[in-house]
Amino acid sequence: MPGLHPSALFKFNLRDAGTLIGLLIIVGTFAVLSPVFMTVPNILNILQQSSINAAIALGMTLVIISGGIDLSVGPTAALSAVLGATLMVAGVPVPLAIMATLGIGALCGLFSGTLVAYAGLQPFIVTLGGLSLFRAGALIYTGGNPIFGIPMEFRNFITSELFGIPCPIVIVMIIALAAWILMNKTPLGEYILAVGGNEEAARVAGVPVKRTKVTVYVISGVLASLASLILVGRLGAAEPTMGSLWELDAIAAAAIGGTSLMGGKGSIIGTIMGAIILGSLRTGLTLMNIQAFYQLLATGLIIIIAMLIDRATRGK
Repeated sequence: MPGLHPSALFKFNLRDAGTLIGLLIIVGTFAVLSPVFMTVPNILNILQQSSINAAIALGMTLVIISGGIDLSVGPTAALSAVLGATLMVAGVPVPLAIMATLGIGALCGLFSGTLVAYAGLQPFIVTLGGLSLFRAGALIYTGGNPIFGIPMEFRNFITSELFGIPCPIVIVMIIALAAWILMNKTPLGEYILAVGGNEEAARVAGVPVKRTKVTVYVISGVLASLASLILVGRLGAAEPTMGSLWELDAIAAAAIGGTSLMGGKGSIIGTIMGAIILGSLRTGLTLMNIQAFYQLLATGLIIIIAMLIDRATRGK
């Protein structure tokens, strides 16, 4: 970022390197323990499984860097999915249905962002309320039942490949590149860092604080909807209960990747690696027939270690 102190840039790169080392250790360990782990099909499976969390985590990263939090991404995904699926089943052209689905996510983000930025409410409380509201909306709309009959045109697109790479992975690669450009090459990226680092100083410096806050929540909502579309395309159905605990996975990926929950600091590349770390960990433990609650234990330990590393790199 222009204007960053060289020492801050060094710490940023050092933190990314630490995340990469952690990823290599996990991958190397499971490669030794399971001969299946490093096969091409399994690697693609890990990346594809991680793509949903990565998409949401990228939006979460922007929100956290700005000093906020978004606990409503899972229910936002569910509400977007069931409404978007309804449009597809009703015969609305797939491109229009996709745009409408993303628009629903944007509206959910706009709702949360407006309350945070203009009503001055705490992000945790606002998005916790959104979590209940959006989930209730999805359940009430569907009566708690999944929506089937997703057009094959859409399903074929999501399950297609580009040069042997599954479509969800390609989509997330494009989003990650766009997010990296946004944070490193645009004024909005500087605004997000400034607001998260010191909101009052940013306001005095002329940064549009309120608009910046609303923008990151809108982006988070859109990416949650995009993640829901990926899952709907793979499953062939939209579940009103989808997205359970997605917000925790997204926060974990961002934290593991070096995004400070205090705001003002984060890494797009680190978040992607964080999502892959979680995906690799779960896949590796599954291949070793480790029970699910031990997977949760391992995930929790990694998050705590990531927080300790972040504290050490900040010198606090």
